[in-house]
Amino acid sequence: MARLSLLTLSLLAASASASTANAQRPGGPQRPPSAPNPQGLPVSLAPEYVRTSAPTDPNIVTLFEEGMQRSQAPRFAQALLDSIGPRLTGSPNMNRGQDWLLATYKQLGVRARKEQYGTWNSWKRGAAFAQLTAPRVKPLEVTMLSWSGNTAGKWVDGAVVTLEPYRTPDEFKAWLPSVKGKVVLASAPRLSCRMAQQVAEFATPATAAALDSAQRDLTATYQGLTQRVSTFYADLKAAGAVAVFESNWSQYPGVDKIFGSPRNSALPTFDIGCEDYGMLFRLAQNKQGPQVRLMAESEFLGEQPVFNVIAEIKGSKKPDEYVILSAHFDSWEGHSGATDNATGTVTMLEALRLLKSVLPNPSRTILVGHWSGEEQGLNGSGAFAADHPEVVKGLQFAFNQDNGTGRIVSTGPSILPENGPRLAQYMAQMPSQLTQYIRLGGPSGIGGGSDHASFLCYGAPAASLGALSWDYSNSTWHTNRDSYDKVVLDDLKHNATLTAMFAYLASEDPQPSSRTLMTPLPNGPNGQPITIPSCGKPQRESTGYRR
Repeated sequence: MARLSLLTLSLLAASASASTANAQRPGGPQRPPSAPNPQGLPVSLAPEYVRTSAPTDPNIVTLFEEGMQRSQAPRFAQALLDSIGPRLTGSPNMNRGQDWLLATYKQLGVRARKEQYGTWNSWKRGAAFAQLTAPRVKPLEVTMLSWSGNTAGKWVDGAVVTLEPYRTPDEFKAWLPSVKGKVVLASAPRLSCRMAQQVAEFATPATAAALDSAQRDLTATYQGLTQRVSTFYADLKAAGAVAVFESNWSQYPGVDKIFGSPRNSALPTFDIGCEDYGMLFRLAQNKQGPQVRLMAESEFLGEQPVFNVIAEIKGSKKPDEYVILSAHFDSWEGHSGATDNATGTVTMLEALRLLKSVLPNPSRTILVGHWSGEEQGLNGSGAFAADHPEVVKGLQFAFNQDNGTGRIVSTGPSILPENGPRLAQYMAQMPSQLTQYIRLGGPSGIGGGSDHASFLCYGAPAASLGALSWDYSNSTWHTNRDSYDKVVLDDLKHNATLTAMFAYLASEDPQPSSRTLMTPLPNGPNGQPITIPSCGKPQRESTGYRR
């Protein structure tokens, strides 16, 4: 493809912000506040499961009082996020976090254990820095990607070059000799790191269209180039490259997605902030001699055992029937893994604390599954379900939470339609302060994005507790801004209290939940009937992992 010069493209980006017709100067008129998200408002024409009177079940009343007035969720969240931090699968920090869970449950008088489900490539993060040294000096905004290689504790220097777009492995091999001693920019830059809302508000239609078209072409040129050759990073290292710089912008200034893969282990691999990455790309493309100095510390510990943490309150009447509170404990490492998924973790931890104080002898066994390896493919929960057919067989309900810090506003029976009225019956016994926000959906497909799917695929009852997004997808999901301050503590208390009530009512329900599949299966968004995926085989070691 013919490539526009970055000078031309940067002029397009600059013109997108040049309009001053509606500029808001200090002291001038301010934008009105955004309207509340409709999903965050109480359900209009409140359904029957939203009570019009106070609850009558004394355990529900006590759970509400304890959960909303004496919640320990903020304390748990602060300790986990600020002191433990991110929890990469197989890492020493994951082990620290799991030990913290065990110690916390012990303090609560709850039995908890670690269950090994496999092994994983263990990697320990160290310090990482980079700065531009020519044609001027500037520190760079960098985050080392998970499983990145290191510089053996030394500062190293290299000239910056852009990855030459290639179509075939042979073209890639022909380009490789040019990377010796170089730092390779391997992804497309953003032409503007302004938010799309600003472009829409201030740019002329012509400018906005030109900028969008140019960005699409540039992104398409570099899309997938690091994946097209399976040995990409190893080949760069063998050819003498110093490091790989990438950038994965998350639509807002200062916010980047931070991932990683064992494939990165060959070379130091950094995510560079949007503005700094664009600057490096322009300097390299315009042959202005960019040089960087960098240092990366990391430690490879080899294939190590990986575990789930399982907490348990044994059932007094039906110990072989189960209620599972489900949330994955692992995270990526952009910041602290707050809304993905420490909030789900703390919801379940606090819910069990509430249950222990109010219902120390439940009828059914209540388990909390703090899963590892969710980010690598639901491996921890999938392994637990495969290893414990007796739990799957005796499952009354699993309640999973995994999409951020907001109030729970949706749930449903998924592929087991007869459980919809059952969930409504449970909510009808709860305070309206909790249920007035919840949209109870009808039957639907499973969806494979979180750990409830590990049970639904067996036809076992599991419900996803969907939350208000708080702009989850762009702001916090897998980003370098997923930190404690993003946790909405009132919503966290709300969710833990609601979840404890679901678990209590499911545990004490005199009737078993339904396993009758919906017939016929409905059509999906593409108009084709949905299918129930097979449970598959969870990946229990990192060998061959290429995500």
